[in-house]
Amino acid sequence: RWVLNLQCKGSRNFMSALRRAVEIDFKDRDKHKSQGLYLLTTGIPDQETHILSAYVAEVCTGFDLQLHVCLFSVVEDTDSKRPMPARSANPTETATAFKEIVQAGNGRFHWFGEAGIFESDDITVLVSEIEKANSYSQK
Repeated sequence: RWVLNLQCKGSRNFMSALRRAVEIDFKDRDKHKSQGLYLLTTGIPDQETHILSAYVAEVCTGFDLQLHVCLFSVVEDTDSKRPMPARSANPTETATAFKEIVQAGNGRFHWFGEAGIFESDDITVLVSEIEKANSYSQK
């Protein structure tokens, strides 16, 4: 069910968007068996990772809610006239932060860019299953 599109309007105020999603979309959460939040992002949130992880863990505890993150790494336009975000990090630091947040939200992490897939929890599981099947077939 896709009912909510929260945009941070140029910032990366993840906490504000998450609070809005929880308050607006999940007020009837008892009526649903399972729900998930999907964050599509290109950079690190404005807030510190440990604060977001704690909030995500609290929000996801008590009912079947998962936070999934799709991080798209783009080449930054250094000549851009857009305002700089409140917090910045290189792509690896950004991925590490989101992996921590996703773990708190019992979700899955996917990181890709113009060059392809860098990391994906789903692909990791599939490759593991293929390797198991291959091992069993060898035996």
